[in-house]
Amino acid sequence: MRIIKVNVNGIRAARRKGFFEWLKAQKTDFVCLQEPRAQTVQLENRTFWPDSYH
Repeated sequence: MRIIKVNVNGIRAARRKGFFEWLKAQKTDFVCLQEPRAQTVQLENRTFWPDSYH
């Protein structure tokens, strides 16, 4: 089992910097994000959720 904890310092900025491409390459089971700084409505459209994660 592989668990990753990442301080993203804003999920939108992390996405622009290639965070999700990096995350897919990690082949991890659990991801814990610190400081995502996003409102619930911003997360509802699944822009910030890779297909294989829940």
